[in-house]
Amino acid sequence: MKGKIFYWLKSYLGFSNKESRGFLFLIPFLSLLIVVPTFLEHVRKEKAKEFHLNYIEKIDSLESAGVNLISSPDPLFNTQDTIRTPDKTAQQENLRRISILEADSVTLQIVPGIGPSLASRIIKYQHQLGGFHSPNQLLEVYGLKEETVQEIWNYFEFEPLISKRINLNSSEITELAKHPYISYSEAKVLVAYRNQHGDYETADDLLNIKIFKPSWVEKINPYLAF
Repeated sequence: MKGKIFYWLKSYLGFSNKESRGFLFLIPFLSLLIVVPTFLEHVRKEKAKEFHLNYIEKIDSLESAGVNLISSPDPLFNTQDTIRTPDKTAQQENLRRISILEADSVTLQIVPGIGPSLASRIIKYQHQLGGFHSPNQLLEVYGLKEETVQEIWNYFEFEPLISKRINLNSSEITELAKHPYISYSEAKVLVAYRNQHGDYETADDLLNIKIFKPSWVEKINPYLAF
């Protein structure tokens, strides 16, 4: 029998005699790795089933004796553990939803997932932009996840407001480059084109600068003044 196995391993798998012996030596251990976890899982399930049956019998016996249970008779198992904890709805009922414009780095921390540093980052970015005109702009804040942004609107109302605009005809390079949507290189091009062709009249004038995409012009348009 052993010879047949060696012949099969050599013919079909290309094993040498030494490799065949090593393989046969590993078979019992490989079998144990498969059988033992299955056996342990079976034992665990049987113990859990036995524990549950004993628990039910204990409950029935106590109730039959007229005992009014207020907690589990077994300290390792409490039916209260299966009760769902109250969700955040109860917490939200205690709060007044205010506009995001009234939020500061303290009140923003009521939102799950927002701590002091992230709250400060949101307020700072809002100030740098000059205000939010779309709720999706919060996704641009570094470290702010989409699910956290959705949570914000459970606690705050979105109200668009642009509080600060950039005068494209009087601002210099350094001032333009302070805006998150305008890089230093883009600011240089904007000022250079203005110096050559005169003041801008509308955002559409930026489309005459061929390197600027219409999507970028549309993005910065709410923050421009002429």
